[in-house]
Amino acid sequence: MTIKLYSHPTSPAGRAVFMLTEILNLKYELIEVNTLAGDNRKPEYLEKNPNHTIPMIEDDGFILIDSHAILTYLVEKYGAKQAQLYPKDLQLRSIVHQRLFYDASAITSILITIFIEIARHNASGPNEEQLEKVNDVYNILDKYLSKNDYVAGDQLTIADISCVANISTLADISPIDPKHKKLTAWHNRLQNEEWYKKGNLPGLTAISQILKSLMEKNSKA
Repeated sequence: MTIKLYSHPTSPAGRAVFMLTEILNLKYELIEVNTLAGDNRKPEYLEKNPNHTIPMIEDDGFILIDSHAILTYLVEKYGAKQAQLYPKDLQLRSIVHQRLFYDASAITSILITIFIEIARHNASGPNEEQLEKVNDVYNILDKYLSKNDYVAGDQLTIADISCVANISTLADISPIDPKHKKLTAWHNRLQNEEWYKKGNLPGLTAISQILKSLMEKNSKA
């Protein structure tokens, strides 16, 4: 049975799942959920997902929300040939979990805060406090990458996939300073991957255009 993926191309969290499906060569039925139009607040959606968030998957009747949980589930069930994406080793897996939790609590949080300010409160871009938080994120990721090519070790994991979906969006709003050499190299390397180009780039381009248009409009208001 084909997996149903409820999401939208502009969603960073959704794009993380798109990228993983490219890596796993996983087929799915995309059901677009436009949060700006309120699709996620409709009764039939709330019945399945009281959190009214995207992405959400439905796999043979099993419903799962939150991109981080979805990434782990998909690799466990369908990624036998790509097991390094979610290592079995306890310590390695725990590092992956920590990076995923950091992505959820810190990176996603500041990105959503900036987006809300631009889209709903007519900001022309991040304020000074937000820029400090963004720089803190860049500093921390740069340190995570100081000894390894990837954020959770020597190999690509779902932590990289999750983080790059957010970082690529954040970097379009507040570019990564060249002083963050490891982060810049990591970002550049992932951008060259086919799964990134197919799963992330189209939606990233769309949301970047929307945000830049809003910031330009707000700056003239």
